[in-house]
Amino acid sequence: MVIPNKRSKNTPYEIWCKKVPNLSYLKVWGCTAVERLTEPKRKTLGEEHSKAYRFYVLESNDFVSINTVIESRDVIFDEERFTSIPRPRDMVHQSSSKSTTQAEDVSGGASYVPEPRKSTRARKAKCFGSDFQLYLVEGTRNETISQHQYCFNIEDDPKTFSETIASRDVYLRKDAIHGETDSIMHNNTWVLADLPPGCKALGCKWILKRKMKLDGSIDKYKAKLVIQGFRQKEGIDFFDTYAPIARISTIRLLVALAAIHNLLIHQMDVKTTFLNGDLDEEIYIKQTEGFVIHGNEHKVCKLKKSLYGLKQAQKQWHQKFDDVVLSNGFALNQVDKFVYIKFDTSGKGVMICLYVDDMLIFGSNLEEVDKTKKFLSSSFDMKDMGEAEILKKFNFEKCSPVSTPIDPSLKLLPNKGSPVSQHEYSRAIGCLMYAMISTRPNIAYVVGRLSRYTSNSSSHHWQAVSRVFKYLKGTMNYGIT
Repeated sequence: MVIPNKRSKNTPYEIWCKKVPNLSYLKVWGCTAVERLTEPKRKTLGEEHSKAYRFYVLESNDFVSINTVIESRDVIFDEERFTSIPRPRDMVHQSSSKSTTQAEDVSGGASYVPEPRKSTRARKAKCFGSDFQLYLVEGTRNETISQHQYCFNIEDDPKTFSETIASRDVYLRKDAIHGETDSIMHNNTWVLADLPPGCKALGCKWILKRKMKLDGSIDKYKAKLVIQGFRQKEGIDFFDTYAPIARISTIRLLVALAAIHNLLIHQMDVKTTFLNGDLDEEIYIKQTEGFVIHGNEHKVCKLKKSLYGLKQAQKQWHQKFDDVVLSNGFALNQVDKFVYIKFDTSGKGVMICLYVDDMLIFGSNLEEVDKTKKFLSSSFDMKDMGEAEILKKFNFEKCSPVSTPIDPSLKLLPNKGSPVSQHEYSRAIGCLMYAMISTRPNIAYVVGRLSRYTSNSSSHHWQAVSRVFKYLKGTMNYGIT
């Protein structure tokens, strides 16, 4: 059997018959057609399986009755007209007539409209833990707002700058915008300039969000200036957009080398990553709404560094990081372009593995690692995540090991009591998932089961998570061969 695929666009008919099929006889299904209704004694078709069109008769003559099906080839089609065919009365199901008669008897001959059936199942409020109190309010949204003023009192995030000015938390959102603007100006992201003839300035927009805590309260207000990168033209505003990132296989290899040579592994994160890249192209954007400089309304901003939304932002960040690290004496791995190495003749040194804005630092001793951290912090705005050791991060480095990741007799059930810290439980599951993907696939089953209870976990779920850490402690010499 011949099946079409991506390599061949030919149909099975073309492959089998060695010719293109004739599709001229195909017509729009359901369109109207005009055909001379012939006498039934007159033979118009050849054999029983001759090719012809089949029609549903809407207008009859003396020989062919209405609501019948005929076959013919001598037809004129009107593919722009369609006719809705009413259902014949004699085709109505008998039970429908009986129910209609019963309805007329009940209502005394008047039209009877049955009420929609409502579910008899009792409504049950969802439980989100002891930190939340949920109410079930009957009625539509408009009725609920008029009767219960405390409902729907949380506004959506504004989508425009004018909506921000009109919002109730305008002062808090303005503080976030001013903070982001100060960060951009401190980074020397742009300079005011006249728009050259023939150039067109890109637009930009403020993206305003609220970061929520686990208890539902507002943690902080965030603002981000995003350029309309979809208006960029390739070959004018950008060229290359790619950027290499670390592969899991490379991380596995580096972790294996760290285990063999007793290297320390630390983790760092880059803040405002894409704002660090220097631009090679000339890109102009309009002045941001609400911050147009008085007296320079006709000018635009010429970008010197990347901003969120630019198509080449990720590539420019990697090029910036590459230039800074190589200028400090690091050597670039020629196989994986995101691994940087710096070792002296005595064997002391570090390796840096970059994954977009996260990096792992492998060092021969703590002094070399701290020296590298200080160098990176002087060049970029960094966040030190400490040692990349999940057992030490969750205080399981001195625990008693176990031989299995899960107790076979344990039954994991939904939590109906007081929940544990969702933030801590989510962090533990995330770290275990990273270990599962990278080097420990033997914990995939138990991590998959425990991750189902992240939103509402209990002390029993946390005990099961603790057992996984104890299993990792007891199997530290295990590896992938």
